Amino acid sequence: MTSMRAPFRSRGAALTAAMLLSAGCHIAFRGSPAVLTTPAADQMRSDVTYLASEALEGRGTGTPGNDSAAFFIAHRYNALRLASIAQTDRPSCAKGGVTGKAECFVLPFTASVPVRTAAPRLLRTQNVAAIIPGRGPLTGEYVIVGAHFDHVGRDSSSARDPEKGRVIRPGADDNGSGTVAVMEIARRLARRPTNRSVIIVNFSGEELGLLGSEQFVNHLPVPKEKVQAMVNLDMVGRMKNDKLIVYGVATATEMKGIVDSANVEPRLTLAAVGDGEGPSDHAAFYRKDLPVLHLFTDVHDDYHSAADVADRLNIDGLVRIADYTERVVRALADHPSRLTFQRVQTAGANRPSARPGGGAYLGSVPDMGAADVKGMKLSGVRPGSPAEKGGLRAGDIIIKFGGKTINNIYDYTDALGSHKPGDVVEVVVERVDGQVTLQITLGTRG
Repeated sequence: MTSMRAPFRSRGAALTAAMLLSAGCHIAFRGSPAVLTTPAADQMRSDVTYLASEALEGRGTGTPGNDSAAFFIAHRYNALRLASIAQTDRPSCAKGGVTGKAECFVLPFTASVPVRTAAPRLLRTQNVAAIIPGRGPLTGEYVIVGAHFDHVGRDSSSARDPEKGRVIRPGADDNGSGTVAVMEIARRLARRPTNRSVIIVNFSGEELGLLGSEQFVNHLPVPKEKVQAMVNLDMVGRMKNDKLIVYGVATATEMKGIVDSANVEPRLTLAAVGDGEGPSDHAAFYRKDLPVLHLFTDVHDDYHSAADVADRLNIDGLVRIADYTERVVRALADHPSRLTFQRVQTAGANRPSARPGGGAYLGSVPDMGAADVKGMKLSGVRPGSPAEKGGLRAGDIIIKFGGKTINNIYDYTDALGSHKPGDVVEVVVERVDGQVTLQITLGTRG
């Protein structure tokens, strides 16, 4: 999930990967076959082991490992005989469709990474996308299924273990897990297509601020009004107690019913969150007024660290999430009518919390990708919320709330839960220019 970093790299590995693909060579993909021929668990275990291997060095955006991951995914989609997206600026890929060219699934772009005191850093990278044409009268409409495949690489500034220096942060769960789940879903849908067409997309640049998903949604290969919904998977490999968090269930009036009906036996324990915002790629689509879902098995201690390795994933749980996601995607793609988009006004009522609390509402949007920050960092605040009225803003790090020290989101949830609507609380935040103390009147949850 998202955090900010500023990598630097060489383009040599990308060119090497492209040449290997053109030659039909599989050296770059050692340890993970191009065609899914084994059971889902074995295949996803093999794929995520490769993506989280030392050879890819954490898949930092703009690094050789990131390029190798992109071409690995592209090779898989080509092997599945999916259709590529037309790229008019690349003659060999201008027509799109089933061309037999793995490189045509790669969508190059230049990521502009903000730098506080200098010009933006420009990084050449790529999304990977494919289309599975529908088999019905709604084939001209689309469901988008995506996951980011980049991670933080060797960058210690984005890590939870910066004291280890430039070691590899493998990113098996973040987001090797979502990547291989999307690849598995693509295999299943290619075998048995849906009524609407499905766009499969893997994003780069998520860890730098949703750069790949913003690039994609700003240059959609189809009219936006033809998009039914977007489904995002990010950090879905550490399921515990059958629990799956699903964001975005209130972004369309029909979404809650679809999410619930897809939860068949053996049932998952769903934590449904109405909001379509958050620090992952679905947010870029929600901000374009598209219904979204975001699947997530929660942050863990290995997040953004060298300990996020493949051996610690719950592969059986990952298969169950792929099963569940397939049912959701099919329901969205086969739904007889268009979904009714709705913007979620508050997130307070639907967010999972550590305890019930007194129903107090602030309207802050936690940056779930900033688990390495001491305190609770905000990715934004709700328009018209007590947070906005009280002076909180995106980028603030809450370090005290009502006199209680805040070290993480759980401290914050407990502190907020100890108050009731109408309470005036003192909130201390850290900003670039120092600490600020605010007096905020809490509102009513929901």
